[in-house]
Amino acid sequence: MAKQDYKTLELPAKYKPKKSEPYMCAEQLAYFYQLLNTQKEELISDSDSVLNAVRLAEKTDAAGVGDESDNATYNQDITMDLRMSARNNKLLQKINAALDRIENGSYGYSVVSGDEIGIQRLMARPLATMTVDEQEEYEQRRG
Repeated sequence: MAKQDYKTLELPAKYKPKKSEPYMCAEQLAYFYQLLNTQKEELISDSDSVLNAVRLAEKTDAAGVGDESDNATYNQDITMDLRMSARNNKLLQKINAALDRIENGSYGYSVVSGDEIGIQRLMARPLATMTVDEQEEYEQRRG
């Protein structure tokens, strides 16, 4: 099966990657490709909603509608929405990087050692870039 088939491969509705399959076979790549693209679409949709909420709050604030308490609430909402938007943008960058790794054949392998990250870990954290041991070591060094 050609490497690019993962983009068009139709998986059974309840398909889940299994350890018994060849690691990062077309089915597994298709599963993670579809999962990551779904997450990406949801984030983009959420980002549009957040931006619309910020614009509405800014218009309401600029129009002078409400008292000081209302304005403080609007400002707090804007701040929280902007933080959420920044968080979503970082997550979107990570998703795009994972999709790039699927494209170039490095998805599922550690960026540190090149070792297999493992299906179980990727099922729990599809954006993982290191093995569990490498991630733990990295976190210990950071803090």
